[in-house]
Amino acid sequence: MATDKVHDIMRYNYNPLDFMFAPKSVALIGASEKEGSVGRTLLWNLISHPFGGTVFPINPKRKNVLGIRAYSTIKELPETVDLAVIATPAVTVPNLIRECVEAGVKGAIIISAGFKEIGAEGIALEQQILKEAKKGNLRIIGPNCLGLICPPTGLNASFASTSAKSGNVAFISQSGAFCTSILDWSLRENLGFSGFISIGSMLDVNWGDLIYYFGDDPLTKSIVIYMESIGDARSFISAAREVALSKPIIVIKGGRTEEAAKAAASHTGALSSSDKVLAAAFRRCGVLQVDTIKEVFNMADLLAKQPRPKGRRLTILTNAGGPGVLATDALTWGKGELSLLSETTIEELNKILPTHWSHSNPIDILGDATPRRYAQALEIAAKDENSDGLLVILTPQDMTDPTKTAEELTKITGKINHKPVLASWMGGSGVATGVEILNRANIYTQPYPDDAARLFNLMGRYSYNLKGLYEIPSFSKADNLIDEDLAMNIIAHAHETNRTLLTEYESKQLLQAYSIPTVMTIIAQTVEKAIESAEKIGYPVVMKLHSETITHKTDVGGVKLNLTSQEDIKQAFLAIQKRVNDSDFLGVTIQPMINLEGYELILGSTVDPQFGPVLLFGTGGQLVEVYQDQALGLPPLNSTLAKRMMEQTKIYQALKGVRGRKSVNLEQLEQILVLFSQLVIEQPLIKEIDINPLLVSENNLIALDARVLLYPPDTERKDIILPAIRPYPNQYISMAQLANGKEIKIRPIRPEDEPQVASFCQNLSQESVYLRFFHSISYQSLISHERLTRICFIDYDQEIALVASYHHPDTDEKEILAIARLSRVHGNTEQAELGLLVKDNYQRQGLGTLLGQDLIKIAKKEGIKTVIADILPDNQGMQNLCLKLGFELHKTADLVNAVYIT
Repeated sequence: MATDKVHDIMRYNYNPLDFMFAPKSVALIGASEKEGSVGRTLLWNLISHPFGGTVFPINPKRKNVLGIRAYSTIKELPETVDLAVIATPAVTVPNLIRECVEAGVKGAIIISAGFKEIGAEGIALEQQILKEAKKGNLRIIGPNCLGLICPPTGLNASFASTSAKSGNVAFISQSGAFCTSILDWSLRENLGFSGFISIGSMLDVNWGDLIYYFGDDPLTKSIVIYMESIGDARSFISAAREVALSKPIIVIKGGRTEEAAKAAASHTGALSSSDKVLAAAFRRCGVLQVDTIKEVFNMADLLAKQPRPKGRRLTILTNAGGPGVLATDALTWGKGELSLLSETTIEELNKILPTHWSHSNPIDILGDATPRRYAQALEIAAKDENSDGLLVILTPQDMTDPTKTAEELTKITGKINHKPVLASWMGGSGVATGVEILNRANIYTQPYPDDAARLFNLMGRYSYNLKGLYEIPSFSKADNLIDEDLAMNIIAHAHETNRTLLTEYESKQLLQAYSIPTVMTIIAQTVEKAIESAEKIGYPVVMKLHSETITHKTDVGGVKLNLTSQEDIKQAFLAIQKRVNDSDFLGVTIQPMINLEGYELILGSTVDPQFGPVLLFGTGGQLVEVYQDQALGLPPLNSTLAKRMMEQTKIYQALKGVRGRKSVNLEQLEQILVLFSQLVIEQPLIKEIDINPLLVSENNLIALDARVLLYPPDTERKDIILPAIRPYPNQYISMAQLANGKEIKIRPIRPEDEPQVASFCQNLSQESVYLRFFHSISYQSLISHERLTRICFIDYDQEIALVASYHHPDTDEKEILAIARLSRVHGNTEQAELGLLVKDNYQRQGLGTLLGQDLIKIAKKEGIKTVIADILPDNQGMQNLCLKLGFELHKTADLVNAVYIT
């Protein structure tokens, strides 16, 4: 292996986009001295904001620009530059990118407009650019963008009129004009940024790349996004699901109405998904979506200062009734709740408050409240376990001291680190000092209490989204309930007969292949067979037209209900046969007449142009369009995600039991959703599918009718939109034998494995932990839920973690013996890191070799070209294993770098 190639692999291992944000040199192609030009503004910003590197103007018509020596082309530069900024007409850009690649440039920012936003001609230019860039792995931000500013490094590679202050918020926008507005506003509000990027039309570097970059950046505390289109949905979701666990990602989405979506499309030239689909995607990956610009930065500030609430119950403390009432209205309208004060809390408040306090929430401590009264009441209220957060309201009355009250509260809030505390000091200059004191103590303030209550609701929503990422789902037994071959044969038969629509009978057979209960249905081609079928099922029955060409049976009189005799069957059969052409009539189906007592639900899936299959669940029946009570979700689902989807609907309250009715079997309903999601994922030729109604009651869950629409038979796989979230990779399951003869199962890790992984970690020696993680970790930290979540809840598109599992035949216990992980490097999808950990009492049994060999095979299948591993010099066993697997070892003073080229 060439030494320089290994050097490049190790150099850009952890921050592959550093050359964008901390370049050693920048070339500006299109540098100009013309007043008011983009080229002049870019050059001035680059040279007037020192970033510790060299700026090279490129202008073939000038020998110097703004007194700096200029070059005709990038090929003439005396050194290789990290970053090129391009501000020339669109038609010139493909050739310039080719020259950049030839000159060894690592990244480019294309400021120029005139690409896909103008139509086919611009799209063709973009494809030329991308083709040239891939020849040299050159990364591109833009085109059609403002550029980027990185205040921590001093870089200003934008044509903004001002620069941003340094801070801890990463701001990424698809609109350059929106960037300049936010920039002006941030200077007035004294808000600082760790990065300020106009991403443009995302030809190459996309949301996912930048979310990963700022997720790894220690200076960044939160990521704020203005989005008009999602672009690569899978990349966004993969990055957001990982980073949201440690840093807030707050999104404001433009183009949510039909009219605005059209305007956004003309601006970015990109496809857009419906607002409801995007909202479902944001929920799934822990992103907080807000509605206003004000909320974006308020939430970034609030989440940086205060802990997330565990729920949506707020305690309001006020010295005036009216503001408390307004805050309550805002809270409840936003689906928050007033916390119910416990008896203990009321008793404690009675001891320190005047007799006429409100004795309920909001806690009105009256207009003559002293700073001491405020502090004591807050301390008592904070201890109430029924509360998830606190809002303190102060109105400046004659007896009120806003400044001293703020000082007293800061002494108390230091002891409250498990619940968010918000404050609303109402008024102007009279409360300004108090507000400043609160802000310095990281107590979030808002001038209006109703706005504060709305922000608490957003915190609650954010916590709810993240909680879904942390919850342990029940173990899925779906694998044993699926007949995938039967499902594929049904679809293949429809395509062989040149059909895209399955018959009702085929649709139900498809559901049964995934163990989704359906009403018994028998096909009858003759009257005699129909009578025989009816008597087998038992009267009364329903008769329906069986046809491969007619879809809406009711429209042609093809449905006959409540048939109770042989004569009824005969007359119904003949009536249906008479209403349709012979070529459309393939007989009838006979089904039992079901008592519709219970709830009618709908369960379906359609294909979104960006997210692929999208699931729908909610109130069904004939009035499905009237009630509009449905929730959307992205497959695949597990039990937790299925429950989350159900909770989004109004019908869910009834399903849990209401007005004397008992709850339906929610566990079985969850399993039906999980199985349905697997059907959608595993049968990609399904374009649309819905079960309506899915009848559910206390003792019964059954699909009464189903409709399945397929992609046309001649559809190529590349034209089928893949799911935005990669499903569980069953293809990587295998069986193997250890040196001691034990049969083990090697498979990708599942979220349900968390209890077994905790047991695995508890049985590791400290030496094994140290050699794997390079430092000692306490067992308490090793098995913490948050840490195990990151191990078990993985994105299979970004990493594959294999577990070696042994099934003890005597106890039926399943034990994890080893875990091996292959993780793509952020920003470089062709490179991955290898990690391996084997239980101490199973070491030297060949487990490491088996798992390592499997991961190398997986790397090749996944398009990973380089596998790397960092090993401590003392870890001789891992070094020997890597040599056995074909790695090259490169020793440094502190580490051994293992590199494998696939």
